[in-house]
Amino acid sequence: MHIGYFGLNQGPFCRPENMAVLVQHLEKSGFESVWTGEHVVVMDPHEAPSPVPPETPFLDTVASLSFAAAHTQSLKLGSGIILLPQRNPVVLAKELAGVDVLSNGRLLFGVGVGYVPREFEAMGIPYEERGARMTEHIEVVRALWTQDQPEFSGQFTSFSGIQSHPQPVQSPHPPIHVGGMSPIAHRRAVAQGDGWYGFFLNLEATEAALSGIRKAEKEVERPSGLGELEITITPPGPVDMDTVRRFEDLGVDRLVLMRSFEDMGPRADEEARDRVLGFIDQTATDLKLF
Repeated sequence: MHIGYFGLNQGPFCRPENMAVLVQHLEKSGFESVWTGEHVVVMDPHEAPSPVPPETPFLDTVASLSFAAAHTQSLKLGSGIILLPQRNPVVLAKELAGVDVLSNGRLLFGVGVGYVPREFEAMGIPYEERGARMTEHIEVVRALWTQDQPEFSGQFTSFSGIQSHPQPVQSPHPPIHVGGMSPIAHRRAVAQGDGWYGFFLNLEATEAALSGIRKAEKEVERPSGLGELEITITPPGPVDMDTVRRFEDLGVDRLVLMRSFEDMGPRADEEARDRVLGFIDQTATDLKLF
């Protein structure tokens, strides 16, 4: 079981000195990976379905992963997740290829479709197109990362006669982890993803989600080149060794842990930083990570 940490670019870790301490502490403590969250903009005043208050800080994912790469040697760097329909996939492919190159092949590319209509409105992207954009953008990024002569002709993006170098270090490309709980997300993960990422799921919810993925595997064809679907879960709160084993028995490959949402909110301070560092120490001890 791989063990990661969620919350690289939020709360007190929006400050460079704290982010550097966090990622170095994770690496020293035996964690496999660190993951960002993402909302490019947040609704003000707060309204559902936005999950956070408007003052909640989110450092940009690409900037955060680049900073983390410069302060670590082996820690894997995950976008958990990038709201892909809100991005220009040609620009994003360039940015993230740079992260993979500068980290010497440590990028984990997590993507999600998004679910807050007003975020899309602010970016001038029709909310009803988000699923189609997600599906197409994954293939745009894959083309730019792998093709000798990149070309693509789609509904939203078309190009030929171009190059985008350097391509990522990882071959054939950094693993693509598709997030989402809907049947459509499950089918997309099976058809396009190297992995699937489920966020804030307990054991029972994980079992139900994996049942949905097994159903999707019967409904859509998985390309042979993708291999076995890797399963990543963020559970609510700390876990002990018994809980890790129970997730593993369900077929989970990676747990991306977090202590509490209170450590990442707009009022998170140095005490929140210290609580997280203590949580990392305790987790490393309890799970025998080093």
